[in-house]
Amino acid sequence: MHLSARQDTSDPAHLPLDAMACQAATKNLASAAKLPSNPVAVFVGGTSEIGQGMAEAFNRHTKGNSHIVLVGRNRVAAEGIIERMKAASPESRTGSYEFVPCDVSLMSDVHKSSAEIFSRHPKVNFLVLTAGFMSTTRDTTPEGLDKKLAVQYYGRWSFINGLLPSLRTTRDAGEDTKVFSIYSAGHGGNIDINDLRLKKSTSSSIASEGSTYNDLMCDEFALRNPGIVFAHADPGAVRTNLLKLSDSFLLRAGNMIMPLFSTLTVSQDKAGERLWSGLYHVGPKAGSGEIPGSWRLTSKGEDVGLKNYFGKPEYRKALWEHTLADTESTEA
Repeated sequence: MHLSARQDTSDPAHLPLDAMACQAATKNLASAAKLPSNPVAVFVGGTSEIGQGMAEAFNRHTKGNSHIVLVGRNRVAAEGIIERMKAASPESRTGSYEFVPCDVSLMSDVHKSSAEIFSRHPKVNFLVLTAGFMSTTRDTTPEGLDKKLAVQYYGRWSFINGLLPSLRTTRDAGEDTKVFSIYSAGHGGNIDINDLRLKKSTSSSIASEGSTYNDLMCDEFALRNPGIVFAHADPGAVRTNLLKLSDSFLLRAGNMIMPLFSTLTVSQDKAGERLWSGLYHVGPKAGSGEIPGSWRLTSKGEDVGLKNYFGKPEYRKALWEHTLADTESTEA
């Protein structure tokens, strides 16, 4: 293994992998070797941060012999990542890379982008959702949704719903089919089904309620789509630019002291390897709770079980119907 030789040591996001991450990477290579030829992986939020780390890790695992779709707002960043992945896999002859522009906070954009991806990829093996947004204030999108919730829940739900035909086709072909929402598994809070837009919630409480929304999302999709894995994970403390790019002065200021906590955080490359180690090893016949195919994972890819889980059948039903209406979606 020489994964660290390809890391950019001048960038904190690409520091050499430590022993634990290298061990995970070795196992991930073995897991990827069992995948069908040229699997398709879509990374929503793949133009930076954890999504980039996940995409580049998958490129390493498949040695470039896969179809990788990066979804995000920054075309220049995407093109740079694609060139980086091509350089990391010069021996590949069958791989391909593409960028699909999308503002995940706008459901109209999500519907358009997911339809575009489906038109080119009737089969999708992996759908990885990592887009994030940090703020200490409430911000409403032009479509009337809370911006944080739009990025971290509604947009993710809409991408899954939009790509379900591709995911189901892959499942029916007997291939690995998995959806991975990386947000905050194990850190959920109770929700009020009479206030599913969270208008009564504070900006800080939306994080825990959004975590429960992601749990319920995975549960309901898994119930409706047996044979497909829907996993929700906590990424842990990862060195990213979310604080730096926040619209909050306090959060941007907090970014300045983050180097003091470098020993408590991990690079996006290390995070990517750990998260893949969990996703590769969960299947559709079991789950973290009673619902087969619905998983909750730690930043190290371990099963969270039902820690801080607030899922109830009536919650799932209410949230599903609310989300269909608020995202103006048609059930796939």
